[in-house]
Amino acid sequence: MSELLKSSLCELARAISERRLSPVELMQETLQRIRSTDGHLGAFVALREETDLLPRARAAGERIAHGRARPLEGIPLAVKDLEDAAGLPTSHGSIAFRDHRPARSSVQVERLEAAGAIVVGKTNAPEFGYTAITKNLLFPETRNPWDLARTPGGSSGGSAAAIAAGLVPMVTASDGGGSIRIPASFTGCFGLKPSYGRVPHEGGELWVMDDTSVVGPLTRSVEDAALQLDCSVGAHPLDPNSLPHPGFPYRGVLEELPARLRCCWSPDLGYAVVQDDIAEVALAAARVFEDLGHRFEELDEAAPELGIEWGIVGAFELRARLGRLLEERSGDFGRAFLRGLELGRHVTPELWGRMRRRREDLNRWCAQVFERCDLLLTPTLPVDPPLARGPLPTEWQGRKLPVSGVASFTIPFNLSWHPAATVRAGFSRAGLPVGLQIVAPRHRDDLVLQAARAFERERPWARSWPRI
Repeated sequence: MSELLKSSLCELARAISERRLSPVELMQETLQRIRSTDGHLGAFVALREETDLLPRARAAGERIAHGRARPLEGIPLAVKDLEDAAGLPTSHGSIAFRDHRPARSSVQVERLEAAGAIVVGKTNAPEFGYTAITKNLLFPETRNPWDLARTPGGSSGGSAAAIAAGLVPMVTASDGGGSIRIPASFTGCFGLKPSYGRVPHEGGELWVMDDTSVVGPLTRSVEDAALQLDCSVGAHPLDPNSLPHPGFPYRGVLEELPARLRCCWSPDLGYAVVQDDIAEVALAAARVFEDLGHRFEELDEAAPELGIEWGIVGAFELRARLGRLLEERSGDFGRAFLRGLELGRHVTPELWGRMRRRREDLNRWCAQVFERCDLLLTPTLPVDPPLARGPLPTEWQGRKLPVSGVASFTIPFNLSWHPAATVRAGFSRAGLPVGLQIVAPRHRDDLVLQAARAFERERPWARSWPRI
């Protein structure tokens, strides 16, 4: 990877604004990196033509020359293939949608473009984001830059691989059960699942009732994530759950972590099965906060495990979204995807009531935890990344994984709406990245970012990336 493409988003934005780097130079280097590397990774599924991108980069350079630069002026941006970018297909990783071309971009993409970013292409995702391995029937599987035999995770696997391998400095990602944090952890990146509603996430044709999915940053550094958030947050009429602007820039408060926080560590949330070396690395990383002068204690209360409830609600919602297509074009969908959707057939009023009670149990557990703790710390993932084509493990070291599987630590905070981030904690015995998850009270995205930034200062990772 060239030294330029090892740079963080914020470093590149500063170099462009100070005219030490031109948007054209950055775009040319980005396109060359994609051409020379993506054949090994499979991160991208669609690219804009160079004849389209270079004029956009030149126009960005002219705005800078005339003193009209925006925060992301000339920055190449890749968009996850579950999110719309006008002029490019949104296939959702599905043969049935291979020719789908949206008329407009998502709210998040529109805001990033309004801040100066230039969309270069779309990144790979599993079919409708339905698994933690980025493979589908439409495109080659995406591979992990740290070990090309393994997956970068999912569903934002193409975005994570593109960031970790230095193909682009900025991507979009989304997280309905860990789909930002899982690939960020597997590839050694920073990933933030914001509070529900922090970044507008419009529902498309259907009002969103499966209220677990959010969009957020997956980046090389914490400051990069704060900059991306600053260009994305704020209410929007297409998202009835979107939150007002917080009233301050996240990037401006990164260094303001309060003193003497109460940090609670949970090695397994009471039910997860964790690879022993990952548990050791994550605990050592969590104790960094103790070294920084914060209170540190182990949490012994087990959380409710809602893997099956989460899966049923997601399947029910997606069946409603796809409707008759599932019968009329069943051959265009993956078999495992269709098997997963069968869960949605079993929803009855009685089951719906039981699932809602279980979610309220989780809500009350979280309320108790955050009365006692300012930050909850856990491993991000319980195991090393599996092979690029799977399967996901169902047991590990002789122990059966819970229904939540590799998402044991991530699913709860989608259901509870708490902001949660993953930072690179270190490496497993296999030489693969291990993540530490940091969770804060609802709407305290600033606190998660501040804690992640404090950790990053103690354990810097932003200059250390794999060679392809």
